Amino acid sequence: MSFVCSWSGGKDSCYAMHKAIEKGNTASVLFNVLNEYGDRSRSHGIPKEILEAQARSLHLPIHFFESTWNDYERLYIDNLKSLTDTYKLESAVFGDIDIVSHRQWEEKVSGAANLKAILPIWQQPRKQLVLDMIDFGVEAMIVSCNKDLGPNFLGRIIDKELIKELETLSVDVCGENGEYHTLVTNAPLFKEKLQVKVVDKEISSNYNFAKLVLD
Repeated sequence: MSFVCSWSGGKDSCYAMHKAIEKGNTASVLFNVLNEYGDRSRSHGIPKEILEAQARSLHLPIHFFESTWNDYERLYIDNLKSLTDTYKLESAVFGDIDIVSHRQWEEKVSGAANLKAILPIWQQPRKQLVLDMIDFGVEAMIVSCNKDLGPNFLGRIIDKELIKELETLSVDVCGENGEYHTLVTNAPLFKEKLQVKVVDKEISSNYNFAKLVLD
């Protein structure tokens, strides 16, 4: 089936897209929600130009829309409907793992656009999932994290040593509860690795964000 990928720029959405393609589905377009200023992603705080660079490396178009949290669902459905018509889509791929309320929302918005919601990494054990991503070749950098982790984790690459470190801190190694978010700089379907630098760090609403630029 042809699908739109809900693309955060992070490891889970990237790995979910790869697994959907492995099962014979075709990625037609990436889909990302920006903040109301249109300069970075609503969820991960990734600059728009870096998300565009990921799409170029994947040789896929990427569709953006800007939104506040209040208008998020309505605009999400409207844009999904438009993408369904433009790309003749049959399904939407999401990278959620085991939070039921997230899956219910994704099935709701997909259904509103006559799409089937596909969650390729649903209910996989969190630690093993991260290990599988690393072995598969997904390279991801922490670009935002909560105050418990702190700004020193920004810019760190997800690898097996970091997983051990997160475990010693009693932090979910997958970050599924929002402990941290990532930016994928390389993966099997990337035509070239992204060169990204952390040039500054900032705090917003008690959450740490890396200021990122393409190198």
